[in-house]
Amino acid sequence: MTDNNRNTPRLIKKYPNRRLYDTHTSSHLTLADIRQLVVDKVPFQVVDAKSGEDLTRSILLQVILEAESGGEPIFSSEMLMGIIQFYGPYQGVLGSYLDKSIQTVIDIQSQTGAQSTEAWSTFMHQQAPVMQDLMRQYVDQSKALYLNTQNMFGLFGAKPAADNEPKKNGDGE
Repeated sequence: MTDNNRNTPRLIKKYPNRRLYDTHTSSHLTLADIRQLVVDKVPFQVVDAKSGEDLTRSILLQVILEAESGGEPIFSSEMLMGIIQFYGPYQGVLGSYLDKSIQTVIDIQSQTGAQSTEAWSTFMHQQAPVMQDLMRQYVDQSKALYLNTQNMFGLFGAKPAADNEPKKNGDGE
């Protein structure tokens, strides 16, 4: 296989009957097969067979859902609620943070090799609370900055702090 073929994403078509068809191997795939393509770092793109719409993200989310349903899940209910809460003003921040964090883990894993998988797993379990605390602190600081700016400039109907104090008149009322 040439480098050009290896870097060209495999085209997988999704049909209305929910079946996935790999045009490269001329065979049907399951979500487990899609997961294996990801693990093997095989580039691919999933498209709707009729419209040509890119469905890759949707299929990858289904793979995650299937993986979360069996065995020990990565995402706790609290974590999922936190992620949902980030959609909106902090969406870009969280997306970038998660992307960089996961890429760092992948880079370290590839540098250390498979022989240290257990040590890496232990290290990551110890680091999770630290990373969560750092993210919480970042979010708290961002929230405080946002609210202070909002109050300072009277955004969104809030009045500057000096205007919020009740005014006293000379009648003592």
